[in-house]
Amino acid sequence: MSAPRTAAPGDTLELRYALRPRGGDDIVSNFADAEPETLTLGDGTLAPMLEQWLVDLPVGERHVFLLDPWQAFGQSQAELVQTLPRTDLPADMAYETDQLVEFAMPNGQTLAGRILEIGDDAIKVDFNHPLADLAIEFEVEIVTILSLPQPSSAGGEGQAPTD
Repeated sequence: MSAPRTAAPGDTLELRYALRPRGGDDIVSNFADAEPETLTLGDGTLAPMLEQWLVDLPVGERHVFLLDPWQAFGQSQAELVQTLPRTDLPADMAYETDQLVEFAMPNGQTLAGRILEIGDDAIKVDFNHPLADLAIEFEVEIVTILSLPQPSSAGGEGQAPTD
């Protein structure tokens, strides 16, 4: 009898998980959702610091990892607190202190920042991860490891030989 299959980098998983400050309330959880979340290890859906805890976990076991800040979202970095001129922000948007806002980057991606201060001409924003500096609990259960799609032999032009 072989050992049960465990998660490996590149696997697509159906996953239930929760994140909370250690001893605190859930910040995010999908344990009560009808369907688990599907993600591929290494695709950027889940933070790499969290993904590493999924590798080698078997299907169907619930685990709670107690992580120090350096094992999860790291320490706050002063250079990620920036003052942005109001002219760089959408004029039609109302801002509030402590609000989490998605900012569009020049490359088309978005970056979340928490508003620290609002001035007449500028807004001070913290782009550190909201869970930076926190010891967290990462609760996880792999529901299924989905099989990876097999490369088809049809239309294989331009592919390098595998040997």
